[in-house]
Amino acid sequence: MDPTRRKLLETGAAATAMAAAERLFGQQPGKGEAAMSFYEKGPVRIRYEEWGSGFPLLLISGGGLNSAISGLTNPFNTIEEFKGEYHLISADLRTANTGQSSGPLEIDRPWDMHTDDQLGVLDHLRVDKFFVMGFCIGGPFIWNLIKRAPNRVVAAVLAQPVGFRPEMPTVLYDGSMTGWGPDYVKRYPNVTMDTIQKYLTKMYRDNPDFVFTVTRDFVRNCQTPVLIMPDDIPAHPYAVAMESAMLAPKAEVSMFPWKEPKERIPLAVRQIHSFLKAHRPASA
Repeated sequence: MDPTRRKLLETGAAATAMAAAERLFGQQPGKGEAAMSFYEKGPVRIRYEEWGSGFPLLLISGGGLNSAISGLTNPFNTIEEFKGEYHLISADLRTANTGQSSGPLEIDRPWDMHTDDQLGVLDHLRVDKFFVMGFCIGGPFIWNLIKRAPNRVVAAVLAQPVGFRPEMPTVLYDGSMTGWGPDYVKRYPNVTMDTIQKYLTKMYRDNPDFVFTVTRDFVRNCQTPVLIMPDDIPAHPYAVAMESAMLAPKAEVSMFPWKEPKERIPLAVRQIHSFLKAHRPASA
């Protein structure tokens, strides 16, 4: 073999091996490249991924308690839209049947156990201040993150957030009992539907109101900039989204509807970009 060609092949093989090793050991990804890793604390094991570089942006997909990284393509491809400007971070909920995270159901802390995991991943990555964008169940999670870490959440985007609908008070509970619980107990045979019922009752039926994780007074006094993007289906009540936008002193609101017709989605995405850019720290 020609010596020059041999050297090129050897160099290429070495580069390929090095790239494979970087992926295997979960080193910081390059711009646009994803890396799957795990954060562990006691019995909890959270699968997370990273993309891009820049100021950190935590992403929470929709899907209720099945919220997983794979859901970040709905209603638009969040990763592709934002990885060019931000260090994206997302994780599977420990409850997601389609995800790779795992951990016990903390019946008395149904919301806080997930917030623990989200903040745990960020601490593991040595991320202090961050943006957060959440869809569906991400709405209550974001309010809880702001409550738990008010000096770390720089700004937040709440897209099609869930909330309590008085005329349909059990819609979220019922949907989770049928659409999540049965598959979860198959995944974890040591968990019974009675445990699922207790967990969901604490989450959605004990003192249900507003956005579940914080009070109206909290939102009224919240100084974190938020962009609210309402929806109007049973699980995503328009009235609650708009009430939170009216209460929060630093809130902005998207057009409505913003998902239909599909031609409106790029305009809504541009608003998210503008909102985040306006609140990005000068040092970022």
